[in-house]
Amino acid sequence: MTDNGAPPTSLPRPRSAAVFDGPDRAAARAYMKGIGLSDEDLKRPTIGIANTWTEAMPCNYGLRDLAAYVKEGVKAAGGTPMEFNTVAVSDGITMGTQGMKSSLVSREMVADSIELMARGYQFDAIIALAACDKTIPGAVMGVARIDIPSIVLYGGSVKPGKYKGKDVSILEVFEAVGAHIAGRISDEELTEIEDVASPGYGACGGQFTANTMACAFEALGISPAFSAMVPAEDEKKAVVAEKIGELIIKVLTDDLKPSRIITRKSLENAIAAVCASGGSTNGVLHLLAIAREAGVELDIDVFEEVSRRTPLLADLKPGGRYVATDLYRAGGVPLILRNLKQGGLLHEDEITVTGRTIGEEVDGAEEEPGQDVVLPVEAPLKAQGGLAILRGNICPDGAVVKVAGTERRTHIGPARVFEREEDCFAAVKRGEIEKGDVIVIRNEGPSGGPGMREMLQVTAALVGEGMGEHVALLTDGRFSGATRGLMIGHVAPEAVKGGPIGAIHDGDRITVDIDERRLDVDLTPEKIDERLKGYSPPAPLYDRGVMAKYAATVSSASRGAVT
Repeated sequence: MTDNGAPPTSLPRPRSAAVFDGPDRAAARAYMKGIGLSDEDLKRPTIGIANTWTEAMPCNYGLRDLAAYVKEGVKAAGGTPMEFNTVAVSDGITMGTQGMKSSLVSREMVADSIELMARGYQFDAIIALAACDKTIPGAVMGVARIDIPSIVLYGGSVKPGKYKGKDVSILEVFEAVGAHIAGRISDEELTEIEDVASPGYGACGGQFTANTMACAFEALGISPAFSAMVPAEDEKKAVVAEKIGELIIKVLTDDLKPSRIITRKSLENAIAAVCASGGSTNGVLHLLAIAREAGVELDIDVFEEVSRRTPLLADLKPGGRYVATDLYRAGGVPLILRNLKQGGLLHEDEITVTGRTIGEEVDGAEEEPGQDVVLPVEAPLKAQGGLAILRGNICPDGAVVKVAGTERRTHIGPARVFEREEDCFAAVKRGEIEKGDVIVIRNEGPSGGPGMREMLQVTAALVGEGMGEHVALLTDGRFSGATRGLMIGHVAPEAVKGGPIGAIHDGDRITVDIDERRLDVDLTPEKIDERLKGYSPPAPLYDRGVMAKYAATVSSASRGAVT
């Protein structure tokens, strides 16, 4: 027997023993006994269950129930689960409002919460549950930072809605707003689409940011293969959760830390998953941030290198026809990765949380006969991946465009400049945007926003009005994974940091050239410098609190917008 009367355990307790063992720790044990834990419980490894549950959005709404299955698995394998919560901000609900500025800030808060709880309670391992866009990378950033045995579980996607016999997602609602503005649909039709587009809980259904990052993290190896694409309300999700609860004890016993999983090669696998699936431009931002937390050298040009050698294989919205539940039916993320492996485009020897390599895992992919969601590597949708990194005199530090969402390769037109998103949206509603325009929205970057808002309200409204293939848009902010069209984000440096985007005036001739990877304004270097000297960004909206703190400490988008 141990000195506090509990039987010993053979499982490793590298951190929690300092919290609960020995006479000196009697007070800590007393606290925990008061809420139902026993001496035996406190002699088992403590597993922190980092939950991003909230009832303020559907994406993470099911995570409270899912955590119960995770905890059952932990207990069955000999551990003691201790659940705690982080913040969670919905991109979709806050879109187009000042609340959207909280979204990217919340990514840092998720990571900080996990770090603080893990350090404070000295958990032996962590399972992080995430679903909405920023909670997923925030969870991986947190476990990478603390570097203790960890697994990240994605809560899964919502099933598609049905409208006039066709599958619809939240994207169709945003685009219907534009159609309504243009008088193409009635109030009643807009409400009909609104009523059916999100028929339950789970993350947005297309290959938007949530599903993009879930795919990327299976490829990275921090989430188990075959776990991500099981839909949120599928009965198999509970089975996945319980198995992950059991798996964490093996991960702990093997001391399989994130630093062994998150490497330069596994990050390239994650980038390849983003590119092959037509994923969100936010994948660039988040994978750069995760690399920094893991201490791995990675710069924005690597995304260009990987995208050029990676074909687009998945026919997923917003650029394609299908949603996440279709990908699950077809064979899931492992099917995409298996096809990449067959083309020699996967670093197959990288270790995953299961202890097996990613190559071994994807060999188990089962492809639905006759499916056309994921194409073979020799017959892709496009020869190159869905992302491109642009350079030019507007963006010397780079900008990001999702080429999977448009067929256009060039656009030349006059600038229409707006100092914030709301001003642009008002102009869209008034019908003031003309075919050929290059819309410029600045002062929405990581520091200038602050918080680097997504622009789906604007971009979807343009598509809904029928202007999506007739204009281009560039911003130092960012886009939702649901955005399609020639929309260029992450322009760096941002306006408030002296970026050349601040020098652009209405009517300036802007050239977008995807093939040459260029984004330029027809101004001399001397003219740009002259204009920047006379340009004053709007006064900061926040002079105190978390937003002001974030604005003062956040890095460039080209470095992941980390604090």
